[in-house]
Amino acid sequence: MRPFIRHALLALAGLTASLAAQAQGEPIRIGAILSVTGPVGFIGDPQQKTLELHVKRLNERGGLLGRKIVLTVYDDQSDPNNANTFAKRLVDTDKVDVLLGGTVTPTAMAIVPYAERAGVPFVSTGGGLALVDPVKKWVFKTPHSDRMVAERILQDMQERGIKRIALLSETSGFGQSGRKEVTAAAARFGITVVGEESYGPKDTDITPQFTRLRNLQDLQAMLIFCGAGTSPAVAIKNYAQMGFKLPVYMPHAAVNQEFIKLGGAPTEGVRMPTTGFVVPDALEDGDPQKAPSLDYYRSFKEAYKVDASPFGGNVADALAIAVDGIRRANGTDKAKLRDAIESTRGLVGLNGTFTMTPANHNGLTTDSLRIIEVRNGRFELVK
Repeated sequence: MRPFIRHALLALAGLTASLAAQAQGEPIRIGAILSVTGPVGFIGDPQQKTLELHVKRLNERGGLLGRKIVLTVYDDQSDPNNANTFAKRLVDTDKVDVLLGGTVTPTAMAIVPYAERAGVPFVSTGGGLALVDPVKKWVFKTPHSDRMVAERILQDMQERGIKRIALLSETSGFGQSGRKEVTAAAARFGITVVGEESYGPKDTDITPQFTRLRNLQDLQAMLIFCGAGTSPAVAIKNYAQMGFKLPVYMPHAAVNQEFIKLGGAPTEGVRMPTTGFVVPDALEDGDPQKAPSLDYYRSFKEAYKVDASPFGGNVADALAIAVDGIRRANGTDKAKLRDAIESTRGLVGLNGTFTMTPANHNGLTTDSLRIIEVRNGRFELVK
């Protein structure tokens, strides 16, 4: 057989095989990097369960665009170095179409450089504003940013007539970016930060910092801008030990039953902004978040026989954004998928309603944050 004829036949055979594979529907490959173990494992573990549950439900309904979804999850053990390594593996070896996860800001930030270099859409569950500000071409995020959280806290303080506060910020990425946002916006709300201290996320004794803050005059409230993990509970227990009686605010990173469990009685009265997803029973029937929130809690409890974590909503939204983007892109071409995610409009998620733009890769607004308070060992809606 002449060489050019053989080459043509081989090319035709390859094309036929490719078309056959497309007809059968090659799987859509979704990769996730989560902190399933380690210090923030209590956040990452329910996130992994959430992803597995939702992908299972999608596949039971016929998959996506008639194609099965294959989910690959790696546990970074709460270590940013591991997160970066797994990002490379998911893209280079597992050939995923989209990346999800980065349970908290440090691990999410470790994934960003590789997602950007490889040109793979990354929908993050980290909270730090630095993930999307400045805007990065391939990176999006689902939780409210620290800027929105800071402004919602300051707004609530303003409404309560609070004008002078002390600020204790964790040295983590989220804690420090939150500190930056609070100090930048405070004056706009008529609030003065009269004293500041900081502490490490692994510190077990913060009483020296509280001692210095206690000596400040005319304080009206304490704002503890912490990341996720055990540090919020450590901070509130130390705060109570010092005999403080001021109102306490924390960011949404502390909104988890583990905070109440570890912090105990001192958590009573702590006030924080979060999504209505955390308190679905308190939402009005016409609230667009109520039905999906109740469905999530119900399906999670049925599947795993335990209550869902509010942090699961971050990764549920990340998957929903990716799925919606794949549908509108009519496939998994990475550039088309990136563009589809960036043009997300009015997508109701558990954190709120997402509308992305080229200038906004978070897509949420401050209005979707509700104020909750710990009362009788549970989170209750304030307004």
